[in-house]
Amino acid sequence: MHSVLPLNGSSTDVLAIANTPVLWICALGVFGVVVVQSLIYMRAARRVAPAVGMTPDELRISFRSGAVAAIGPSLAVVLVAIALLALFGTPAVLVRIGLIGSAAYETGAANVAAATVGAELGGDTYTQQVFAIAFFAMSLGGAMWMLATLVFTPLLKRGGHRLATVNPLVMTIVPASALLAAFISLGLAEAPKSTAHALTLLAAAAAMGACLLLARILHRPWLREWGLGIAIVAGLLAAYTAHTAGLGPA
Repeated sequence: MHSVLPLNGSSTDVLAIANTPVLWICALGVFGVVVVQSLIYMRAARRVAPAVGMTPDELRISFRSGAVAAIGPSLAVVLVAIALLALFGTPAVLVRIGLIGSAAYETGAANVAAATVGAELGGDTYTQQVFAIAFFAMSLGGAMWMLATLVFTPLLKRGGHRLATVNPLVMTIVPASALLAAFISLGLAEAPKSTAHALTLLAAAAAMGACLLLARILHRPWLREWGLGIAIVAGLLAAYTAHTAGLGPA
């Protein structure tokens, strides 16, 4: 049998196989699935909006708010993706970092996979064969995430319906509390690392709080929509300033 990719186990020209047409086709296929899913979700939201009391204007505002709120986190993903292009190639980065998974997990999985064969990512031992092993490990981990979502989502949905029948208020409080707790735990885990980390967290929190307060006082809903992006920019400026002042790690 012949390999689909022109694999040369001893060659360190990783990008020669990392940017092959077959990987581009796979990456575009994944993007196509995401686009179709998004259209299905938007259509379903429009269909059920009247049943939950949402007007077309409220639905349009929610779509716009979601799109704007995604800009800030997406910029962070883009910066990380650019840094990893030379390591994994464009198709792999688009799928593994841009759509599924996270940079921390993907690079960690790739490092572990490369270490199992005595290689180092980006080093002289990072051959085409090592890239194939690392990419397989990254993809396998992402597939398990998707499989777990497929299996557990219906189970959690049934549990949610049962809780809603017992006390509808529970299903209003629990999701919001879980999301808030997740972000708080992530933020507090970073704060003790250095003064720069703590100042970055405080600056971002202050910017977000100011946006929400001004949106209410000035009756400017767009401030609430752009709050996350503004908070991220404020955090980046605070981090740069603190690092320049010598308050962060070198």
